Amino acid sequence: MVRTYKATLLWKIFVMFLKVSPITFGGGYAMIPLLEKAVTEQKHWLNREEIIDVLAVSQIVPGSVAVNAATFIGYKLAGTSGALSATLGIITPTFLIVVLLAALFLGYQQNPIIQAAFLGIRPAVVALILFAAFKMGKSAILDKTTTVLAVASLIIFWLVPVNPLVILLLGGATGILIKRNAKKQESKSF
Repeated sequence: MVRTYKATLLWKIFVMFLKVSPITFGGGYAMIPLLEKAVTEQKHWLNREEIIDVLAVSQIVPGSVAVNAATFIGYKLAGTSGALSATLGIITPTFLIVVLLAALFLGYQQNPIIQAAFLGIRPAVVALILFAAFKMGKSAILDKTTTVLAVASLIIFWLVPVNPLVILLLGGATGILIKRNAKKQESKSF
């Protein structure tokens, strides 16, 4: 009974990521709104705060955001086998599509229809990324402190040639310090 449940869950994880993967043209960031909707609203596997945490960690570790997010979600749902199932689900369609497109693109890259299609796809991908940023911002920017952190991070990212990992680590360290100071203030008030 337990094995059947786990096998069914693994299959559901695989199929969900298999469905999300090919419609995320433009990379992991374009996938975020679709992934969030599938995992939080349709499947109810994670809540919004958990998906924000998964996406934050997925950006810190090396590799594709999409693959990292799938792996973390799969692991959270079903351990190592869930991570493997989600990872295979997210990479299989992409791998097949890339192989097929590479073969086709080399033969037809000068075709005006192909060039026009890519001209239209690029702005659509930017819109998906902006939409994902807006939705994540609504869940992550909660008060004046988080607003200041978000604006400061954006300014640093824009003006200082620094690796985004440094900004993420500084943001995490700042969050820890803020939380620690808040706890100290609470204990002093008692």
